[in-house]
Amino acid sequence: MRGGHSQGEVRRDSRAGRRRHQGPPNVNYWLMKSEPQECSIDDVLAAPGRTVPWSGVRNYQARNFMRDAMRVRDGVLFFHSSCAEPGIAGLAEVASEAYPDATQFDRNSPYYDPKATRASPRWVNVDVRALRKTRLVSLRELRVARALAGLWVLRPGNRLSITPVTAQEWRVITGKLRA
Repeated sequence: MRGGHSQGEVRRDSRAGRRRHQGPPNVNYWLMKSEPQECSIDDVLAAPGRTVPWSGVRNYQARNFMRDAMRVRDGVLFFHSSCAEPGIAGLAEVASEAYPDATQFDRNSPYYDPKATRASPRWVNVDVRALRKTRLVSLRELRVARALAGLWVLRPGNRLSITPVTAQEWRVITGKLRA
């Protein structure tokens, strides 16, 4: 699986010099991509507690989003990628703080990392809880909405599996799902 930004302003965390995305009341919003043949919104809804670990992320920027900015109850747009009709397929939420991704230590996993150690893990994941399956909001539908022109998933060359979504983008997309 693979996976944001928040609403509101960007602040510097003076302790670490990191950018933190914050919005009232400390809720962030994310678009998280998953290949449906690996883990679909239906798979998450069928999982115990409707929750799965978002494991296998091997991009430092996506990892940093999980490690540094994601918080429990952050909103998630569950995006099906690398399929016949890519798009937002459901709504979910972050269900845990970041913790070491066990697949980095598993020699039989395609996500094994020989440089990772249990004392100094390189990769993290969060748990994601599905809230509901939605109608598919396709890339084409996202592209025609002027209010979504800045959405990361629409940027040329964007391949990140986890991207930030602003509060306004979240409202526009969830509004489309209510319409």
